[in-house]
Parts: sequence; C-alpha cells; structure tokens
Amino acid sequence: MNFAEKLLKLRTQCGYSQEALAEKLNVSRQAVSKWELGTTLPETDKVITISEFFNVSTDYLLKDKFQLSNNDSLDRVVLKFLGSAQDMDNISKELVEIMKDGIIDDEEKIKMESIIDTLDAISKIIDEIKHKIYVH
Repeated sequence: MNFAEKLLKLRTQCGYSQEALAEKLNVSRQAVSKWELGTTLPETDKVITISEFFNVSTDYLLKDKFQLSNNDSLDRVVLKFLGSAQDMDNISKELVEIMKDGIIDDEEKIKMESIIDTLDAISKIIDEIKHKIYVH
C-alpha cells in the first residue's frame, strides 16, 4: 500500500471528509485530494503532522515495504535488521498503550494495522537473513 492509499484509508476510517482533514492539517482540500490521488506528496513537515494526527509512524506512511536485494551481503541484511530495532521498540510501547484499557477500539485497530505492516517488513528481513545463512 502506498502513501496515497494509506492516507485515504486513515481518513475514511476515522470519518473525516477531505475538507475536514484539510482544516485539521491547515492545507487546502485540493492538497488532500492530490495526496490521496498520488499526484503529489506532502512536504516533510506535513507528513510528520499527518503521522501525529493519525497516531501512526512516518515509516508506516512513507514506506511501501522494505526492499531486499539478493545482491545484499549477509552483513548488509543484518544491518537492515538492526535498523529495525527502533521500530520494534516503538511497537512494544504502542502495544502497551493499546492494551492499557483492555479494549481495542477502531482507532487502535488502525494503529494495529500499522504495527502489523511494520512486523511484516521486519519478518521479510529475518527471512532474508535465514536464506543467506542456510543457502550460502
């Protein structure tokens, strides 16, 4: 899923019109429309504002998925995995926050989708490490 699809999904799941979201982000409705159509991307500061507004990571918004190359050495793939340590730390904190009240509401389900996407990407890195260890 790309940025445009994720923004549309977040906006509609939270029940905002393009106009209402534009007001919250201090941009025009046309800007939101262009972002959702994928014709433009928001400036960096707006990406941060969007991530804070929907309580998702900028990684979730911007990364389609981790791209692993068969040409990467084992060392390089392990470094990619280590780079995921920050994501894993954030996931732990987010899960604790989500489970505080023992109930997962609609907003928390959106956060869980972001967590699942991140874990899927990390899982792909782990699979690549396994492949490099056992095949080479």
